[in-house]
Amino acid sequence: MSGVKKAIFFVLLLFALQPISASSFAQTSVLQSGPMVCFSEMREVSLWVQTNEQAIVRFEYWEKHKPEEKHSTISAEAIKFYGYTCELIADEVEPGKTYEYTLFINEKPVDRPYPLEFRTPALWQWRGNPPEFTVAVGSCAYINEAQFDRPGKGYGGGYEIFESIHKKRPDLMLWLGDNVYYREPDWNTRTGMIYRYTHTRSLPELQPLLGSTHHYAIWDDHDYGPNNSDRSFWNKDNALEVFKLFWGNPSYGVNGMPGVTTQFQWGDVDFFLLDNRFFRTPDTRKTGDRTLLGKEQFEWLIDALCTSQATFKIIAIGGQVLNSVADFETYATYGDEREHLIDEITKNNISGVIFVSGDRHFAELSKLPRDGNYPLYEVTTSPLTSGPYIGAAREQNKYREKGTIVTERNFATMTFSGSESDRKVTITVFNTKGEKLWSKTIEAAELRNL
Repeated sequence: MSGVKKAIFFVLLLFALQPISASSFAQTSVLQSGPMVCFSEMREVSLWVQTNEQAIVRFEYWEKHKPEEKHSTISAEAIKFYGYTCELIADEVEPGKTYEYTLFINEKPVDRPYPLEFRTPALWQWRGNPPEFTVAVGSCAYINEAQFDRPGKGYGGGYEIFESIHKKRPDLMLWLGDNVYYREPDWNTRTGMIYRYTHTRSLPELQPLLGSTHHYAIWDDHDYGPNNSDRSFWNKDNALEVFKLFWGNPSYGVNGMPGVTTQFQWGDVDFFLLDNRFFRTPDTRKTGDRTLLGKEQFEWLIDALCTSQATFKIIAIGGQVLNSVADFETYATYGDEREHLIDEITKNNISGVIFVSGDRHFAELSKLPRDGNYPLYEVTTSPLTSGPYIGAAREQNKYREKGTIVTERNFATMTFSGSESDRKVTITVFNTKGEKLWSKTIEAAELRNL
């Protein structure tokens, strides 16, 4: 090829590429938040995205290091009524694989300046040891918006905590409630709820974590309705619908009942995600039976725990279960049901139970001894970005493990490791910068009935 022909060829090539580049940039401007990876099973993975205008979205994905073998989700239309959110299913996956993926908006790829990956659970049963994996846990994420916040210093801060979590490269993240904070203009309308979720989910520091860690969530009062809200909240059906729009859990509710209750498994661990709001008796009601979970959810939980063969059974709930202090919104304020729950776990010889909770704006590890049986543990981690409760150290929780109280912003990880016959979980609490504050390893053998 002559020099002139080469020059013409490269000019034409450059000209041809310009519209593609410009179009790709234009589609990036349509992206509001995400993409986010949600539930993961051996044959399905949920992928979520939010745009800021009506658009057609889909995902292409491929096994890592095999980009020549691409698969695609179906295409879907993001529309205003659903907050421009879309959840799509990658249904051509295999167990124990890591995949990379690309978001397409209006059939143009949208580049992200961080890795976009997801993984599927391994098929380890009858084939080897359970996999080692890490779950990040946290609660209470307040993102300031001055025009709607209470006057004065912003209640939220330390948003870099999401970058710190991302640097730990957890496989999963479990959001323990108060994942957004509805304000007065928000909770009485579906429009307000979508607005608040959109504002929180669009935080720049959050985006890399969304893109490559699988996210599961429950709620507490602030992402359900007003402060300390309960079953009387008149707008709870809209709250549930909006929760479903912005989270990709595997299911919602049990036995035909509404709510955010669900269950999933990873490795040899079963996770039971509870709803502590939809059926909750008002804190201030003095008559009638008091319940936090409601009869249907309570009975489902005991059934599911009895059926589970998992080494560890992680029960996630918005408020503290084991704290002995009957104050604020601890389970101790529903004393009869709390004791009934512990009694059912004991009488049914359910092994491997660990509670994880948020809500309290501090972190601690509780350990409840039981006569003739293994002790029950509870990991409480809070807040992510909300204001910490400095006075928590004075609270007389008689089950608190010494040296575990944390009254600054924090998150925790739970790493499950070891051979099938020698499993353990290591719980570590970190500050906003990702610096370790304390760590505790619990052997599976410690959580077996005596």
